[in-house]
Amino acid sequence: MYADDVILLAPSVHGLQSLLDICDLELSFLDMSVNAKKSACIRFGRNHSRVCDNMVVAGNVVNWVTSARYLGVHLESSVVFKTSFAANKAACYRAFNGIFGKISSNTSEEVLFELIKTKCLPVIYYGTEACPTNSSSKHSFQFTINRVLFEIFGVLSKDSISDICYYFGLLSADEAICVRQDRFRNRYSASENCICCVLSKY
Repeated sequence: MYADDVILLAPSVHGLQSLLDICDLELSFLDMSVNAKKSACIRFGRNHSRVCDNMVVAGNVVNWVTSARYLGVHLESSVVFKTSFAANKAACYRAFNGIFGKISSNTSEEVLFELIKTKCLPVIYYGTEACPTNSSSKHSFQFTINRVLFEIFGVLSKDSISDICYYFGLLSADEAICVRQDRFRNRYSASENCICCVLSKY
């Protein structure tokens, strides 16, 4: 947690306002303040679309939003906790086009795929370690990877895509996400932080 990346979680609107008041009071002792214009409130749960009272900090209104970006992860107001990976896919395409547009005809396929694995895939899978990913999201990730292969090789059959992924060591989207989630859980299960130890059991 950094001073400009604080997140407050509350079970109710009233509880959230109470937290804001406490933070505002504590920050005033440190000669600091919350920038309401750079802050936002987002709601999850059955009543996520219901109009809520304005949240106020230091006399300034903090707006309610339907989507927000936190530490590079895009959150969307919904019945359940929900994230959007559309920005990840767009960033992956930009990274690939930047690489492929400059070296496509001047380098080997092995080098190209190594660049894809180190510069493009971490971008598209960012946040999947801790954020919920359903089958639709995984299918969308795989479609993005297949589009990258299409740009390199042209039209490919499903078997050809599998062979190329095997040869160049590209995991499927489902496999890649599972590996990242396992690594994430293992890192936190080994942490000395007692909260992390409890959470790792779930």
